[in-house]
Amino acid sequence: MGPLPMAARAAGGCSSAALAFFGFRPLRRGLRPAAAFRWGESYHYGGCRSRLAHSLVDSVLDELRSRRLRRVQVSAKLGLQGTKELSDNKIDKRALQKGLLLEFQKDSERSLLAVVERPDGKKNWMVTDQNGILSSIKPQQVTYVVPGVMNFDSSRIDEFLEKAQDLLDPTVLECAWMELSEKDKSITVEEFAEIVYGNKESLESYCAHFLLSRDIVYFVKVESRDYSMYQPRSPPQVEELLRRKLAKEEAEKELEEFVHLLKSAKALPMESKPPKSSWLVDDKVRQKIEALQAYAVDACDDEQRRSAGNILKAMGFTRTSSAALKLLINVGYFPVHVNLDLFKYDVRISYTEEVLSAAEELLVDRPDSDMRIRKDLSSLKVYAIDVDEADELDDALSATRLPDGRIKVWIHVADATCLIKPRSIMDREAMHRGTSIFLPTATLPMFPERLAMSAMSLQQGKQCKSVSVSVILHPDGSIAEYTLENSIIKPTYMLTYESANELLYMNLEEEEELRILQEAASIRAQWRRTQGSIDTAMIEPRIKVSNPDDPEPNINLYVEDQANPAMQLVSEMMILCGEAVAAFGADNNLPLPYRGHPQSNTAVSAFSHLPDGPARSFANISVLRAAEMDFQKPVPHGVLGIPGYVQFTSPIRRYVDLLAHYQVKAVLRGDSPPYSAGDLEGMTFIASMHVKVARRLHSNSLRYWLLEYLRRQPKGRKYKALILKFVKDRMAVLLLVEVGMQVTTTVLRGKVGDEVSVAVETAHPRDDILSVREAIEDTDDTEE
Repeated sequence: MGPLPMAARAAGGCSSAALAFFGFRPLRRGLRPAAAFRWGESYHYGGCRSRLAHSLVDSVLDELRSRRLRRVQVSAKLGLQGTKELSDNKIDKRALQKGLLLEFQKDSERSLLAVVERPDGKKNWMVTDQNGILSSIKPQQVTYVVPGVMNFDSSRIDEFLEKAQDLLDPTVLECAWMELSEKDKSITVEEFAEIVYGNKESLESYCAHFLLSRDIVYFVKVESRDYSMYQPRSPPQVEELLRRKLAKEEAEKELEEFVHLLKSAKALPMESKPPKSSWLVDDKVRQKIEALQAYAVDACDDEQRRSAGNILKAMGFTRTSSAALKLLINVGYFPVHVNLDLFKYDVRISYTEEVLSAAEELLVDRPDSDMRIRKDLSSLKVYAIDVDEADELDDALSATRLPDGRIKVWIHVADATCLIKPRSIMDREAMHRGTSIFLPTATLPMFPERLAMSAMSLQQGKQCKSVSVSVILHPDGSIAEYTLENSIIKPTYMLTYESANELLYMNLEEEEELRILQEAASIRAQWRRTQGSIDTAMIEPRIKVSNPDDPEPNINLYVEDQANPAMQLVSEMMILCGEAVAAFGADNNLPLPYRGHPQSNTAVSAFSHLPDGPARSFANISVLRAAEMDFQKPVPHGVLGIPGYVQFTSPIRRYVDLLAHYQVKAVLRGDSPPYSAGDLEGMTFIASMHVKVARRLHSNSLRYWLLEYLRRQPKGRKYKALILKFVKDRMAVLLLVEVGMQVTTTVLRGKVGDEVSVAVETAHPRDDILSVREAIEDTDDTEE
């Protein structure tokens, strides 16, 4: 009596859990081989360790090898290759012929059964696969030829596969491995079929091939000169592979659960979706949602990319950043109008507990080491002029006419450094932010909000500490005298640019100081023009978005003409302050962040033919050279037309201004400046990197909301547009006057400076797409 097939012997003892490692369909109980033999009670690796001797397996292997050797010898004498030897020998591609049943590699993930139909050219073959599809395959695609099958009908492949399914019990792999691993014996497909099923007929041989070729745990394929062999892996290798399989299954289970969460959230209405915080409670959920977030902004590591890709695939999304964003919006993790740049550039949105604690200490204890040298200027009428939603007010203006007729102006700057000390926690935080960031949806202040807006900012009707720069002007607008001093002021008016313009227009007698400021601004602008200054005033948009997390938030658009009287007044006083501080630095040999700008190689007169306003300013800006900085002495600022310039008027909003305050105030106290020129250069470089990011954030966010504004406008609405420049032929850069943004399109008529009418064709904020066309008025020709 021959040895029992292992399928029968394994039925009662091999690990049923092994099925999970291979993804095979469970066998129907009525069709599984009968359990004619059971293993003993000692188990290992799921129950396949037997106390029986291995003589049965050894005898089967010896007998099979003896038979194979005799067949090969006989075949060699006859010069024949029988089809039954194809399972033992390496696949001989030249032995393919019509009617053979074979397995071939369809693609990287699929192998199919097929019947050979006919040759296709010199090397390829036409086959009909299990799906009834006729196709051409290369010999290299053939992975197995089923032995003992001739003139097979392709319509019977399904029947063959159904019978094979009933024999595909992956637990026999574990059992066979235990038998063979201790002997370290390699085995052919035929030998495996004989041991497992008791014979090596066509069906059993195919099933043996199927199990071995798809096994990734117990056996590894090795090639010999004549045969494809399978060698049992070592126990440590099997243990490691099983561990990996378990880890993979656990990961797949976690993915399945996470996908269920996503689908549930996606199906909910917008107002009922789970809050963002709910996705961050569980660590595994948080890691997956953060992987999607990183994928959405193209800032993910390899593990996050793999995780996000699997999630998107499971959700039926394409593996793209835009798909990840869409999914995060669909589940409510992100609002519809989320600003991805905040995540992409890793912007500091909040403050650490250490910084907030330091800020609170400063609010409680406000030491002022300069109190003894502060000058009381609280009797002056003080105008603070800024945009209407400004939270950080750091400059204000005063003016008077001296008995000799000359004008004296004061530029009062909030004294932030009476609270912030060099190299302190708060100073380092400000340096690594570089600037306050002003977005349509929010302001991200350089300092914690309570500190910046209450303790530092100028406030109407309250005594405020400031550094006051006073300047007496010559009649031509040049500086006659200047003074820098610590002071106490009491702001009289907090004006918006609009309200300041109204006061200037009304020319009220009681606001004489405001008229003097306007006169000072006028003569300063004239003087700077004589020094070669260049007009760069443009029309600029400003947007304020309320309730930005709503799908349809309110958008308020303001278009500001930088040439309006109030803006020109403030701009001239800020430039005057910068020139006076640069002069102070030069007179005291003081290291400061001096800014300069070389004159353009193009003469100002080159654009004199262009109309005054945005068209000429745009041309002037287009030929500007790069700005320069020096930290030891002033450098000429050709664009402003002044001998030196230091930014000084925004120490709450700009870190470089804060550095200038540290240096100037040390001199006012009679101390040595805290920083050398080299120190200033290094810190300015660090701050400038963050300033560049802030500018990009502001620009991108402003453009997004401008496009969203245009998207909501009535289709066909026409806009006034000013031709700024022709790029090529009639392709022109236009300025949308009512919106304040630049666009490019083709115009059929007009020259630089002319006004045309355009209409918006498409506006897609998320894709940053805006297309406009010239709107030409239709005219009806009347025939007489």
